[in-house]
Amino acid sequence: MLAVLIKTFLVQAFSIPSDSMQDTLQRGDRVLVDKLTPWFGSEPSRGDVVVFEDPGGWLDDGSTDSGGFGSAVQDVLSAIGLMPSATEQDLIKRVIAVGGDTVECQRGGQVMVNGEPLDESDYLFPGSTPCDDRPFGPIEVPDGRLWVMGDHRQDSLDSRYHQNLQGQGTVSVDDVVGRAIVVAWPVNRWSTLPAGDGYGEISSAAAVAGPSALGLAGAVPLVLWRRRRRPAGLGLRKGARRAARTARGK
Repeated sequence: MLAVLIKTFLVQAFSIPSDSMQDTLQRGDRVLVDKLTPWFGSEPSRGDVVVFEDPGGWLDDGSTDSGGFGSAVQDVLSAIGLMPSATEQDLIKRVIAVGGDTVECQRGGQVMVNGEPLDESDYLFPGSTPCDDRPFGPIEVPDGRLWVMGDHRQDSLDSRYHQNLQGQGTVSVDDVVGRAIVVAWPVNRWSTLPAGDGYGEISSAAAVAGPSALGLAGAVPLVLWRRRRRPAGLGLRKGARRAARTARGK
């Protein structure tokens, strides 16, 4: 019973089925996923590596059951969270943008979040480009949703490739199972999974809008003040011109 509770609410193991997160994660790695923090209302942040359920149409329903002793062992271990389930349809990607962000990437350029370039040098697969295979945007991420991408961009069917589906490529926060925190297996690859360093340089959408809003707020009184002064000045100038014309006529 305790093991089931741990799997349900605390930590669960997941297997990496593809190369889409190289070199951060290799095919066959086992990662431990923190499932506790979402229960306290914490939502994924930019840079987090998250496991999420198929939003619909991202995965083919190609799950198979090989049966036999190996399958039975996996069923037992998956029940207590030590092995991933063979029937679960989950994906793992990195959160690039969160609700309210505007994200885009043009061929030959960097991923831009709220107009600022994202430094992905510490995790992007060597030789991989940020988006040359699939430029996109600008896209405004709706509240409560995420824009996710793999670290090996040229081998990742991520948000960019599902813009024709419901959510336009974004993933609902409600579909997130948890945040991958540790590579637990194989032992020689044990490591933690922090967010990339470049995300600390990205401002929130509210912060980006803030200076403009403040500038507008400051400009309005000035415009009104100038408008209040302008009629008097114009009246004096018009009166002077009329007087000059009258004098010339005389």
